[in-house]
Amino acid sequence: MAFLNTVLEPPAYGWTDELGNLSKPTNKQIVKEFFKRLNVFSNKKNWLSFLSWSLVVALVPFLGLFIFKYFSITGLIVAFIYSMIIMGTHGTIWHHRYCTHGAYTFKNKFWRFFTQNLTLKIIPEEIYAVSHHVHHALSDQPGDPYNAQGGFMYCFLADVNHQPIARNMDEATYKKCVNLMKHTGVNTNTYKQYQKWGTLANPTRTIIGIILNWGFWFTAFYLLGGPALACAVFGSAGIWAVGVRTFNYEGHGKGKDMRREGIDHNREDMSINQLWPGYVAGEWHNNHHLYPKSARSGFKPYQFDLAWCYIKMMSMLGAVSSYRDSKADFLKEYCTPVPVAVPAAIQVTEILVAAE
Repeated sequence: MAFLNTVLEPPAYGWTDELGNLSKPTNKQIVKEFFKRLNVFSNKKNWLSFLSWSLVVALVPFLGLFIFKYFSITGLIVAFIYSMIIMGTHGTIWHHRYCTHGAYTFKNKFWRFFTQNLTLKIIPEEIYAVSHHVHHALSDQPGDPYNAQGGFMYCFLADVNHQPIARNMDEATYKKCVNLMKHTGVNTNTYKQYQKWGTLANPTRTIIGIILNWGFWFTAFYLLGGPALACAVFGSAGIWAVGVRTFNYEGHGKGKDMRREGIDHNREDMSINQLWPGYVAGEWHNNHHLYPKSARSGFKPYQFDLAWCYIKMMSMLGAVSSYRDSKADFLKEYCTPVPVAVPAAIQVTEILVAAE
């Protein structure tokens, strides 16, 4: 816990105020911190955050071309499916259930690489996974990198303001941080390289990996449907990249207690189950906070879990060698009818009445 309390680089406005409560910066402070941490000219250790948002900006021209030059109803349907369902589900499968929680294991490196690159690479694994461990350890408490009580902007710009790893770790602490990512296949920096770049990820390898990933998918979609399809897919990926940054604000009740009896069983934090993220991405968030290491989070009959469908299918094909499934535990704990004890005197009375 002490490690997770210090593994992220604190913002200028801090995690807590002078009374130990959540520090709630103004939107002006948040935006100021955002641009400060994107400035690679003042500090090259800002490179990963700068890269992450540069990828979003790089997708804008594709969206513009699709809307103003290649627009069609078919393209719109493709864009919707790719951004809302394929990108969303892949984020749950790869970044969430595998990179962060290790809810399942691959048979070999090929299937890990295959799953990692099923969609466009936009969010670096380091930014997501390390901070998400902190989110679970400090959910809705000061130090939670996307604490919904901090407001919409606090969550929306969290990937830059709150999620990068600390830059002053000693070597032993850095090794602990590396251990959080070693199963993902991400080639991490040596401690000396970390001191130079401030990240687990190496700039050269990261950028080359993204170029190869984007090049492969642009070529594939171009060959399948020409520039119209390529622009529809790439543009919609940009929409997802912006939209996904709003999820944790919504998924934790916008900073309010919006949990419902019989639906949101986890009472340790403000996470809630939502139909839209559940159906399009398998993200039944309250269930996930109950059983974070489960490869399935859609436990009830109506909670369709597309991410689980992929993991289960890959297991049946032999690509996934093991997984955790907490459905049985959930049903036993939260859905088994509780027997009502009937006093013996009432039982005897009922028998006598029935006999008469």
